[in-house]
Amino acid sequence: MLSSTDLKSTDACQAISQASSAPQLVINTRPVERAAPLTQCLQAAGLSVIDMPMLTLQSRAMTAADIMTMHQWLAGAYKALVVVSPTAAASGLAAWQLLERDTQGSAEQQVERAACETLKVPSPLIAVGDATAAVLKRAKLDTTIHQVCQPKIANNEGMLAMPEIERLQTGDKLLIWRGLGGRRLLVDTLEARGVHIDSIAWYERVMPIEAMAQYQQWLQRFVQPDTINDRTQQDMAPSSQSKPIVIVSSGTAFEHWATVVNETAKHAVMPNMALTLSDFAYVVLGERLTHWMAQQQLTHWRVDDLSPETILTAIVSNI
Repeated sequence: MLSSTDLKSTDACQAISQASSAPQLVINTRPVERAAPLTQCLQAAGLSVIDMPMLTLQSRAMTAADIMTMHQWLAGAYKALVVVSPTAAASGLAAWQLLERDTQGSAEQQVERAACETLKVPSPLIAVGDATAAVLKRAKLDTTIHQVCQPKIANNEGMLAMPEIERLQTGDKLLIWRGLGGRRLLVDTLEARGVHIDSIAWYERVMPIEAMAQYQQWLQRFVQPDTINDRTQQDMAPSSQSKPIVIVSSGTAFEHWATVVNETAKHAVMPNMALTLSDFAYVVLGERLTHWMAQQQLTHWRVDDLSPETILTAIVSNI
């Protein structure tokens, strides 16, 4: 297991240059809005990177139950709030501010609207990852009583080790801002302890409509480079090169990737277009995805956070 402190990116760059004269091919499946920092880091280290998103984030409208949950949280009903992504943070903050302003409806109270720009935090805010914490910290929050805090390692296991989570007892309530699905280890562990978990799904992860075509176009260039006149360096794969590496950050992303690969292989006209999941190596996040990969006997390397330096280190250490 690796963390972002294992190696600095500069060390990884040196290791890349020493490891191989041909650039290792990496497929970045992260959503478009989250892919750029990772792609730039890997390219700066001399890797050949293909952006091929397997997820797109689709906003979900607040329900009446969501609004009630928010009001309960603002009233102090929850011991802590866990925010799992920058998107969840931004969506939750917008709703929070809207609800606060709605309470200032009378003419006499309009002068107090400015005060609503500073949001009083009703419970500890637990941000999963630096990017999520940055979104929360950019907001005007009154953290006099409760702070924005982060786990040492930005995953489920890291959150379970936090004092704010460890001290939760039977009957306590925890709120999670998230996307639809995910974070089952945290939820299952706390529910087994008797903690009541509520969540608001601000968005859902869906497969981009262009994912299948994008993969097939890349695959054609990858397996038939000599027949493509307009090929680019990033599509070229010398015969001596190792398996393409696929970065997978969630179970949903892997399900979409598997669908694209398997459907393409199933309908392939030429045998060399029928690549299988085992023709790739994977950098995967956390215990659950690692277990999936092991079950399917796929080459994989686990990381415990999604910082570009951590992922680069995982690749460098294994090529």
